[in-house]
Amino acid sequence: MNKESSRNDRKQLVGVVRSKTGDKSIKVVYEYKIPHPLYKKEIRRKTTVHAHDEENELGIGDVVEITESKPISKNKSWVVTKVVSKAQELI
Repeated sequence: MNKESSRNDRKQLVGVVRSKTGDKSIKVVYEYKIPHPLYKKEIRRKTTVHAHDEENELGIGDVVEITESKPISKNKSWVVTKVVSKAQELI
């Protein structure tokens, strides 16, 4: 297996920063819809993952793209690759 192709197989998600959990760490929530197995109604689900923010620049409400990586700590296995949009500050 080519090393370059395995790096491209990493999962990528787009989610919203829900909290800053420590130095260079954030929690990202991404939502998705699945059909109910019996009734076929769409159900909203969400998953929270811990991600590494190397620049320590993100705040709550920012939309980010994260990529799967090797484990950084006990819970962190995702790295922020791109900031899609910053949160609007309330005046």
